[in-house]
Amino acid sequence: MAKKILTTPIQKSDLEGIKLGDVIYLTGHITTSRDMSHRRVIEEGKTLPVNIKDGAIFHAGPIIRTISDNEFEVVSVGPTTSMRMEQFEYDFVKATGVRLIVGKGGMGAETARACKEFGAIHCVFPAGNAVLAATEVEKVESANWCELGMCETLWTFKVHEFGPLIVSIDAEGNNYFEEQKIEYNKKKDEVLEEIYKHVDFIK
Repeated sequence: MAKKILTTPIQKSDLEGIKLGDVIYLTGHITTSRDMSHRRVIEEGKTLPVNIKDGAIFHAGPIIRTISDNEFEVVSVGPTTSMRMEQFEYDFVKATGVRLIVGKGGMGAETARACKEFGAIHCVFPAGNAVLAATEVEKVESANWCELGMCETLWTFKVHEFGPLIVSIDAEGNNYFEEQKIEYNKKKDEVLEEIYKHVDFIK
């Protein structure tokens, strides 16, 4: 099977056929965006200083070494827990037109609704691979809202085959983590009943 690569700008049609659990890669640009940038856009009504329409964001707080005023080296860029942005993500996707959201762990119903209504997907970058992710950054193209601190700055990276990215919410709003919870709960009672047979001597 050919490697699936999305290239920014990403069109809605590019997401057709991408399903839960698929592994994809990103070439082009991705901008780090986490708690504070989401709050500024949604709660304060500010416009992002970088255009991410048809683009990609990374819920991440990177470690960046400054070489000169306009030159940076990415030391590591590990994903941040995406669920922290859940309360903002529907409105954020609506306001910005972002197509690809990358982070750690799953997201909830509001993000799934945004993906379905506006044509976007959420992917998981495997945790524990922050240094690997840094090696896939070809260049730091810009840094915005630096007053928020290193982790909350909007860092725009040029990347080539950035990944692996595992699809957790597709453009139809299907949510891998939520579906797995349902399957888990179906099996849980049966498994617990079997366990209780062997530990019923415990009071």
